[in-house]
Amino acid sequence: MALNVCCRLTNCGLLVLKHRSGVSIAVTARKLISEPVGAHLRCLQYTHTNPWTGASLRSLCSANQPAVAVTYEELKKLLVGRSAVVIDVREPWELREYGTIPGSINVPLAQVNSALQLKPEEFKEKYGGVKPLATANVVFTCLAGLRSVKALEAAVSLGYSNAQHYPGGWQDWAKHEILQTKEWPPHSGKK
Repeated sequence: MALNVCCRLTNCGLLVLKHRSGVSIAVTARKLISEPVGAHLRCLQYTHTNPWTGASLRSLCSANQPAVAVTYEELKKLLVGRSAVVIDVREPWELREYGTIPGSINVPLAQVNSALQLKPEEFKEKYGGVKPLATANVVFTCLAGLRSVKALEAAVSLGYSNAQHYPGGWQDWAKHEILQTKEWPPHSGKK
């Protein structure tokens, strides 16, 4: 249904552009995608996993743009290679209660928009990490992937062209980290 609505909105937009400019829809569509506005179309790419069946659904994406959603494995590689700034948008009390992804910077969601507009030295002083450049690879995370999408949208609106989010959030991270550290099968202690 969402795809149907998206297609209808796109078609309406193209018809308006055609009507205003008198150019064919195909030419208008090529122009729209080739212009910087086309870069924001990558925000339509989200992977949704049905919690009951485990089936994965992927929506539209632009082939030349990086994926908006990163997996646990991709995030782990980015952290090891220090090739991304990971921003956790949960509240500080949540980090204290549940834990943090090592190497992440805490910027609560309500502060993301203003934080990304600070001068680098102000950002470092307030949040304890290096402010990412608008061209840097930035990954937003939260508890379960809902707030990170909002942070992603704010960053994209401010010109962060390589912004992504980790839809699994802390819950997915903790699940993977615990599975890696637990002994399997569990050791009963009896001989």
